[in-house]
Amino acid sequence: MPDNYRAQYSLLADNLAARGVDVEKVKSRLRSQAIETPSWGFADSGTRFGPYKQAGSAVTIEEKIADAAQVNRYTGVAPTVAVHVLWDFPNGVEDAQALSDYAKSLGVAIGAINPNVFQDREYAFGSITNEDPAVRKMAVDHMIYSVEIGKKLGSEVLSLWFADGTDYPGQGDFRRRKHYAEQCLKTVYNAMPAGMRMLIEYKPFEPAFYHTDIADWGMSYSFAAKCGPNAHVLVDLGHHFTGQNIEHIVAFLLDEGRLGGFHFNNHKYADDDLTVGSINPYELFLIYNELVRAEDPDGPGFQIPAHRKNPPVAYMVDQCHVTKQKMDAMIQTIIHIQTVYAKALCIDRKKLYDAQLAKDVVTAETCLQDAFNTDVGPLLKVVREEIGIDPNPLEAFRASGYWEKVSKERGIRSGAGVGT
Repeated sequence: MPDNYRAQYSLLADNLAARGVDVEKVKSRLRSQAIETPSWGFADSGTRFGPYKQAGSAVTIEEKIADAAQVNRYTGVAPTVAVHVLWDFPNGVEDAQALSDYAKSLGVAIGAINPNVFQDREYAFGSITNEDPAVRKMAVDHMIYSVEIGKKLGSEVLSLWFADGTDYPGQGDFRRRKHYAEQCLKTVYNAMPAGMRMLIEYKPFEPAFYHTDIADWGMSYSFAAKCGPNAHVLVDLGHHFTGQNIEHIVAFLLDEGRLGGFHFNNHKYADDDLTVGSINPYELFLIYNELVRAEDPDGPGFQIPAHRKNPPVAYMVDQCHVTKQKMDAMIQTIIHIQTVYAKALCIDRKKLYDAQLAKDVVTAETCLQDAFNTDVGPLLKVVREEIGIDPNPLEAFRASGYWEKVSKERGIRSGAGVGT
């Protein structure tokens, strides 16, 4: 049966225009959307009990970049690849230029630089919060080395996550550890070039059982504010307790000008590595509602002063799939993100603002629900067609035979670059 999405798009465009939505502006924003994929998402992963291997999983950084380039080829909106220093640079900074050239030859570029201060045995009792100054220096030196790699690659983002914490009451002093972390982060921040940004991630628990040193967005915000204007908060969607209002956190950080970026995934209980939008797609839509609102600071409602505007947000995927085929899952993830972004762009902002002023709760909520329930599939297909890619990315990728080819060539191997 032929796909009649063009006719469906025409009807949708008329409907959106009646809502006061500028369809061409929506299409322009969708065309300029950029979502970074993670090198480690193409490698084998698993649980704390052990990795689960798939035939075809990438082992070398070259294979990871090649896979990421395929995702960009079929989605059109994944132009950069985040890298992990310990896993992706066996020869350190010496690999940087060759790796950058290789990525560019495939139509992508290196994105965020991720140091690793959680894998080595020395970090069992913390990295930047360790009581041993030699261990703290080891962690700081590695992060500064990662900055140097980022400079060689032209990366603008240093993405930091710490497993630091304690397992038992009394094991460590909260405030002393806080001061250690602050001192270390400031040292790394001062080593960054002017154009680089530091993103500080938080996590409520795990792997530490009693407390983690950077446990929520407020702690990340505090460390970022003490470092300087180029330090921001990284929101990992999986790193929240059940029922936590993530969209409120996002709005607050946007208004403070401290939202640095996202690690896209999803959680059911507190820290799962599920495909973004797979458990609660409405939550993801509500998050994008806040992001879209910030993209148009002069729109209906509260006008944002220039000095309060948030810097560009880095949108990055952080998922390591075990039961899904990795490249299928990465393309599916990007489609989910595109879809909720498009839905959020379809909100009648003027109607929503008027309903809020009138205290008309039902109409205000309906504005969001109408946009969420809008079938934006035809719109996305037209946008993809306009940028020269197949309107059905996942189906096109599967039909290409790429995964079957690399699965046969690579097989199942060890040393896939995720700490194995």
